[in-house]
Amino acid sequence: MAWEYTEKTKQLFLDAVQGKPGTHLGEIENPDGIGEHGSIACGDALRFTFRVRKHPEDPTQDVITEARYLTFGCTSAIAASEALCRLIEEGGYTPIQALSITNQDIIQYLGGLPDQKIHCSVMGAEALQAAVFNWAQRRGVDLRKLGLDIRPEEQEEGRLVCKCFGVTEPYLRRKIKELGLKTIPEITHALKAGGACMQCHHMPGGLQDILNEIWGYDPKKLPILPTLPPAAAAVGTAPSTAAQLAGLGQVSDSPRPGAVAAAVLVPAPSGAGQAPSGALTGVGPSGDGRPELSPYQFAKKVERAIEQYVRPMLRQDGGDIELIDIKDHLIYCQLQGACAGCPGAGMTMKLMVEQVLKEQVDERIRVVAV
Repeated sequence: MAWEYTEKTKQLFLDAVQGKPGTHLGEIENPDGIGEHGSIACGDALRFTFRVRKHPEDPTQDVITEARYLTFGCTSAIAASEALCRLIEEGGYTPIQALSITNQDIIQYLGGLPDQKIHCSVMGAEALQAAVFNWAQRRGVDLRKLGLDIRPEEQEEGRLVCKCFGVTEPYLRRKIKELGLKTIPEITHALKAGGACMQCHHMPGGLQDILNEIWGYDPKKLPILPTLPPAAAAVGTAPSTAAQLAGLGQVSDSPRPGAVAAAVLVPAPSGAGQAPSGALTGVGPSGDGRPELSPYQFAKKVERAIEQYVRPMLRQDGGDIELIDIKDHLIYCQLQGACAGCPGAGMTMKLMVEQVLKEQVDERIRVVAV
């Protein structure tokens, strides 16, 4: 079953990917503020940039005149990012005033989001905070003196709780309090933490322990046990993040019913095996001398990449993928489940499935949706 998006969410998404006038998909050259949030590992990443009209004397009175975003994410990630830019520009906010925009404001602007997609609105609010922090550094504004406590370091510092999605304890504690998250499913929907291998749910110092410390332990309340999706345990290692923010593309949740994906192979990044052109033997076009792959080795590597990286990402959104056929460098796939009916299915194939296969197998791969 496809996700139930509001008409406004679908329209914002379609307008953005079609590049209609007034939309904000893109990046500002030489921005006054830039912030990033998310990771290809969890299937969503966002870069947010803005430009200000600078006040001649007081930088705190700078006004944001233009906002843009690049995202590697789903339909709701693109729509939520579009909503964020519109809220900022329509409000005529200063960067400091823009910090008052919350993920709930974004959800309200969209007319609602499915519970499993709340994290997309959180991602936009977090990228905005990072961009404002960057602006403050450039303009010499001391946010702490203004009573603002932005912690750009907490994603890097602190104990790692969710290894699959790289979520640290300080970040978890802050967002649990800010968003009023009371259960593990609520944490996963809002932050994606605990949504892959699920080992962090009830381990010592894991999600449930953190919830108990913040909200108190109720011995009468039965724990919500995780339902482990097939192949979820394979998510422990994320694809290379070299492409994470080097060239973010807009990605959708899933393809149209019956859609099939095809992959085009290119020289794979550092150390990854590569399948050359033609009969898939010999040195690749770059002439880098990497070991050749037989057709059988190539096919097994594609299957492994789909099983370890692509399928777990799609299953986080209620979807799945089936490998239909492999012909030279073309990989034919079909999206299933919730992904099969998503309006952004084509972009999911191109910018998520194909990108992962290019990184993990061969850069010449091209994914074709059937």
